[in-house]
Amino acid sequence: MSSFADSVSPIDKEFSGDGRIRSDIAPFLDVLQNLIREPSVVGAEDSFFRVLRRELEEVGARVRYYQGILVAEGGRPHDVILSAHIDRHGLLCTGPNEFQYAAFISSNQSDLTGDSVSEQMMCTIGDRFAGQRVQAHLPYAGTYLGQGRITKSYVCPARRNLIFELDGLEFLQPGTPVSFLDRLMVADGAISAQLDNVLSCAILIHLFRCGFQGTALFTAQEEAGRSWRYALAWFQRHNLRTERLMVLDTSPFPTRQAAEAQQLVLRRKDASALFAEGITRELEGRCDDLGISYIHKDAWVEALNATREKQGTLGRTELGRLSAATGGAISGTTLQIPTTGYHTASETASLASVTAAIDLLSTFI
Repeated sequence: MSSFADSVSPIDKEFSGDGRIRSDIAPFLDVLQNLIREPSVVGAEDSFFRVLRRELEEVGARVRYYQGILVAEGGRPHDVILSAHIDRHGLLCTGPNEFQYAAFISSNQSDLTGDSVSEQMMCTIGDRFAGQRVQAHLPYAGTYLGQGRITKSYVCPARRNLIFELDGLEFLQPGTPVSFLDRLMVADGAISAQLDNVLSCAILIHLFRCGFQGTALFTAQEEAGRSWRYALAWFQRHNLRTERLMVLDTSPFPTRQAAEAQQLVLRRKDASALFAEGITRELEGRCDDLGISYIHKDAWVEALNATREKQGTLGRTELGRLSAATGGAISGTTLQIPTTGYHTASETASLASVTAAIDLLSTFI
C-alpha cells in the first residue's frame, strides 16, 4: 500500500517552503488517515480502543485497558502524563428510523449544564449535516452494517437534542451507532476531517513511535462529559497524584484567520477550575524556545466577552473537571490545536499548528 506522502504528492508543495512534506511528519499523517477511517462514536468506542491497543503494542508500549480508558506506558511512566479523548460525534439509532446526536441522548442529560461548548454550539451546527454520508456499525465489534445519507437535521427543544432524518439505514435497531463517513483531506496548507479528537490520538501514537517513555491516557465519552470519571478512577486505582497531566484536544475558532493567528492554544483555567501553574509556564517556555506562537484561550474568551453582549463560555474540559473533583490533587494543563468547523466532518487545522504541537511534545521524549 502506498504511503500518505506518495498519495498526496500533487499537493505536498503546500506544506513547506521547499515544496515537500517534512519527512518526520509524513509518518504521522499515515497514522492519522488510518485512524480517521475507524469509527469511534460517543458511547461506542470499543472497536477503536482495540485499534489503538494494536498500534501501541506494536511499538513496545505497556498497554492496559480499563472501563472507559486505555493506558499506554513507556519506560518512565511518571515523567509526564498525556491524555486525549478518543470519542467522536456521531448518531445513535433510538427507534424506528429515528436518530439522535449520540453525545446528548437522554442517558447523558444529567451531565448537561448548559455551559459546555458543545451545548452552546448545538443550535449553530444543527443544520450543517444535510447531505452528509454516514455509516453504521455493530456497537461492540465495529462490524460494518451499511451506509446512508442525512437528509435533514434540526434541534428538538423538547428533547434538547439534535434529531436526524436519514435515507438508507431504515433497518437499524435501537442502540446502533452511526458515524460520519470520514476521510482525511489535505489542501491549502491544512488538514480537514472530523479531527476532534482523533488528531490528538494520532499525535500520541506518533510520539510513542518516536520513543516517548511517559504515560498516555486514551479516554472515552468526553463529548458526553464522562471521560474525566474514567481518568479519575485510574488515578485512584493506582493512588496517584500529579500536576503534570497534559490534556490534548482541538480548540474552536470562528474563522480560519482567527485560528491561524497563533499556532497553539494553552489555558490557565476553564469554567471548572484553575490549572497547574508550573507545567503551564513550562509549556510557555518550551514554546518560546522553539519559536512557537500561542495564546491562552481563557484570556482570549474573556477579552472577547468584554466586547459583546452575549457571553461566550470558557468551556468545561476533562482536566478542569478532574482538578475540581480532586481539589487540585490531579491537575496539569491543556495543549490545544486551533481549528475551524468544530464538531463537523470538515473540521480544519493548519499543518503549521499540527507540526508545532508535535515539535513541542517531542521535547518530552
